[in-house]
Amino acid sequence: MKLEGFGIFVKDMAVMIRFYRDVLGFDIKEEENTKNVYLEKDGTLFLLYGRSDFEKMADQKFDYVKKLNGHSEIALGVENYSAVDRTYHDLVEKGARSVMKPTTEPWGQRTCYIADPEGNLIEIGSFQKDS
Repeated sequence: MKLEGFGIFVKDMAVMIRFYRDVLGFDIKEEENTKNVYLEKDGTLFLLYGRSDFEKMADQKFDYVKKLNGHSEIALGVENYSAVDRTYHDLVEKGARSVMKPTTEPWGQRTCYIADPEGNLIEIGSFQKDS
């Protein structure tokens, strides 16, 4: 098996499309008014599934985390430590929710966390010190 992408189940498709496209720079691969939206980032497929549409398709109900979601994360890498700080500040200015300000961890990674509008965690990090 080959990993082709991953997805999240969303409550408000329009808000989530705008965040991933306009704030994080994901490319949208189809019309925005579809029930399941395919986005792409650096060659990886990223799917937004409408919660109610998926429940109808699967013929069952699911429980969803409300507010900040600590069950998973999306990890995005940048070129170096300075880029972590710059990207974090740019994304927060564009409307991302701050979860953890940039910090250098004992294992050598500079990292920070933001959240999308529905509380999914997004990490921005780098192991490359500035030259």
